[in-house]
Amino acid sequence: MTKTKAAVEEQIEIYGAREHNLKNIDLIIPRNKLVVITGLSGSGKSSLAFDTIYSEGQRRYMESFSAYARSFLGGMERPDVDKINGLSPVISIEQKTTSKNPRSTVGTVTEIYDFMRLLFARAGEAYSYLSGKKMVRQTEDQIIEQIFANLKGKKLYILAPVVKGRKGHYRELFEQIRKMGFSKVRVDGVVMEVVPKMQVDRYKIHDIEIVVDRVVAEKDDQYRITQSLKTALQHGKGVIMLREEDGNLHHFSKYLMDPTTGLSYDEPAPNTFSFNSPYGACHTCNGLGVIGEITKENIIPNPKLSISRGGIAPLGEYRDIWIFKKIDAILKRFKTSISTPIEKLDPEILDVLLYGDNMDVEVDSVKYPGTKWNTSFEGIVNFLKKQQEGGTEKTQRWVSDFTTTRDCPDCEGFRLKKEALHFLIAGKHIGQLAMMDIRQLGNWFENLEENLTEKQKLIGSEVLKEIRKRIGFLLDIGLDYLSLNRPLKTLSGGEAQRIRLATQIGTQLVGVLYILDEPSIGLHQRDNVKLIKALQDLRDLGNSVLVVEHDKDMMLESDYVVDMGPGAGRHGGHIVAKGSPQEILEQNSLTAKYLNGQESIPVPDQRRNGSGNSLELKHACGHNLKNVNLKLPLGTMICVTGVSGSGKSSLIHETLFPLMNRHFYRSKREPLEHGSIEGLEHLDKVIEVDQSPIGRTPRSNPATYTGVFTDIRALFTGLPEAKIRGYKPGRFSFNVKGGRCEDCEGAGMKLIEMDFLPDVHIPCETCKGKRYNRETLEVRFKGKSIADVLDMTVEQAVEFFDHQPKILRKIQTLNDVGLGYITLGQHATTLSGGEAQRVKLATELSKKDTGKTFYILDEPTTGLHFQDIEHLLAVLNRLVEKGNTVLIIEHNLDVIKVADHIIDLGPEGGDKGGEIITQGTPEEVCQHPSSYTAKFLKMELGQEA
Repeated sequence: MTKTKAAVEEQIEIYGAREHNLKNIDLIIPRNKLVVITGLSGSGKSSLAFDTIYSEGQRRYMESFSAYARSFLGGMERPDVDKINGLSPVISIEQKTTSKNPRSTVGTVTEIYDFMRLLFARAGEAYSYLSGKKMVRQTEDQIIEQIFANLKGKKLYILAPVVKGRKGHYRELFEQIRKMGFSKVRVDGVVMEVVPKMQVDRYKIHDIEIVVDRVVAEKDDQYRITQSLKTALQHGKGVIMLREEDGNLHHFSKYLMDPTTGLSYDEPAPNTFSFNSPYGACHTCNGLGVIGEITKENIIPNPKLSISRGGIAPLGEYRDIWIFKKIDAILKRFKTSISTPIEKLDPEILDVLLYGDNMDVEVDSVKYPGTKWNTSFEGIVNFLKKQQEGGTEKTQRWVSDFTTTRDCPDCEGFRLKKEALHFLIAGKHIGQLAMMDIRQLGNWFENLEENLTEKQKLIGSEVLKEIRKRIGFLLDIGLDYLSLNRPLKTLSGGEAQRIRLATQIGTQLVGVLYILDEPSIGLHQRDNVKLIKALQDLRDLGNSVLVVEHDKDMMLESDYVVDMGPGAGRHGGHIVAKGSPQEILEQNSLTAKYLNGQESIPVPDQRRNGSGNSLELKHACGHNLKNVNLKLPLGTMICVTGVSGSGKSSLIHETLFPLMNRHFYRSKREPLEHGSIEGLEHLDKVIEVDQSPIGRTPRSNPATYTGVFTDIRALFTGLPEAKIRGYKPGRFSFNVKGGRCEDCEGAGMKLIEMDFLPDVHIPCETCKGKRYNRETLEVRFKGKSIADVLDMTVEQAVEFFDHQPKILRKIQTLNDVGLGYITLGQHATTLSGGEAQRVKLATELSKKDTGKTFYILDEPTTGLHFQDIEHLLAVLNRLVEKGNTVLIIEHNLDVIKVADHIIDLGPEGGDKGGEIITQGTPEEVCQHPSSYTAKFLKMELGQEA
């Protein structure tokens, strides 16, 4: 029976979806509803949502371009699906699309900062940064009125400033002034005749004004004075100066000017307040707010070493290269050698080596008789600075190891030049507002009208509406603890995704299909309600919202649920249940069993007490931390909890981890402000497993990252066929010439740059994505080539390499952490943050542990189904049983309830957080009366009872 047009418009119909592991599925999804796609990791959720529905939407958008435009972009391959009906324009909000550009901030992405720039340009009041007085604008009539009111009867020079505080000889300028008919100029405060070929010292800074007229301020001369003022304003570009005979100066301007000092500002425009524009950015830090300083301490970390033994860190140990020969020659002139410990070198010798011969330093002629100062050596610090500014990306990364980042001394971290920071509204400049957290900012804007003039209210009314609306969206999704100047690259995947969600709600689009990838990541249960409400608001505007999610609350509050399974990888790709949440609860799928309570992650019978030793961090007070004293029982599983922005990352990632890293590995990363740390002697290493990608190009993959690929290549090199052909391990590497496909240089894919759209990778036509040439692929182990091995799932590889213990150990750990469905050669760019984290975890687990290792994990449950979490917890418990300590920053209650020790931060986010409000076993923590975590944990433990 043919469906009516109205029926088709109410649903999205997918027929024959076969992308990746999808098993030719058909699915009908209701439009204008909140739909959740759930299921085990690797069951096909992303393949359905992103690789099928979103890809087809993107392809159709491309098809709408003209043939001319498409000829530049190339064609996009159609996803492996028979047909999709009822597809709206699609917007994808993924975790991996976060900008790494330090210039992208919360304010720029949400457009709040753009509206604030407009507000300050139109309604801001300018103040002088020299005198602090309010700047004034004057019309010609007002200038004349002031002259006759204040300077009546006085003899005045009318001056037009043409040069202010600049170097140069100005020969051409003086000649031009002479030709215009002016006979006198005032140069650096002295009035002089303009003569042919006149010039000034080109290396000094000068102020030059044209003497337009010499008048007496009497009413009889009003016409002459008016004409002279007009001429002066024309040549001074809106600025004039009046000089009395006694030398007193008076400044006037048609634009903004400080009447006391003569300081003038350009007319403000929105880009005056932009740190991404040369008109607004601080010139010292180029609008970044921070500068990298190459310090002596970073270059010489251990002064007890000599230069030959690597005392100067950027140079390393002595090698037969020119720079060591140059240093040796310099030191010999100073009667010393490169074998002398650096701490025994005289400071002036060290200055020569570090800063070269451009310093105003006198060499001690008594100590070093006959020593010539000119060493023609630029100095190691100057050399590093040059590389920092103009070197390759790789060189700049190398220099960054010897660089300490600090706030810019000129703009104090506000990113803008000082003129922009002296435009005020209600006593605040735009930089101060960008530093406030969203909650404070919302309160400031809420009460702003009380402090505005009538003119400012009239100018700013529409802009203020837009700003308040967008701030409201951020508050609604639980991001009240962020500030507008927070760089986007410092946000977690979940935070960045929610920022983009708030931006999309602000655009007020209708009829769009939004696809989101686990937006609940990094969100405390308390704030989940806000997120669900935001998604429902997006739906109620008239949009379809499709969410790939594992969160229980999100599923139960949605309109429709699609459950993928039954297993992962090749065992997945089917729809095992679908319907409203109520209908799902009555079905027999794995997800349904966890939702209706038939299955659950058990609470341990007793909590571990640990080894009896502890790690203590005292007086941590970086960012919003309020003098926190942290005590961690070693040999246990510890959970650090708290609402978003409560200080978890500041305490663990930015204080504790850098401290431990510096102790064990001499890391140069500076921890946040703290007192002391005790108990490190009970540990021998620290491992942080975060969600950053395992690689940024398709060349990185789980096999290369875990190191198992080296063992696999060694296995293939040892095969009889490889030995006969004389193949070495490099033959089986896709990163070096010899065995790889040279058309794609071993990438298996080719990059098509899409200009204003994301770049697209397409399979190489020569090797069909196999990465290797025909000769390499002829070497086989158990009938499989090296390319076949890379195409195997981890689960298949476990069976395939069952008699290769060295390879099996590494692959088995990938399987143990729930990654049995990914392929060994899967491109790193296609892995989610949670998958990348579990690849790192598996890599660490496959190494021999000592029982004294401290593991730090950041939300390892990202992207995990209830059953996957159970498997992950089994692996982590295994680590703790061996005596290691596992610290997890987590919001997932299934993990929190099985921890041995909980540290709960709060009580709120931002400036209202930063305190440990309760700690102890889950049973102890859930008794706390005001902890948000305690409230939800109590319900969770109550369900188990």
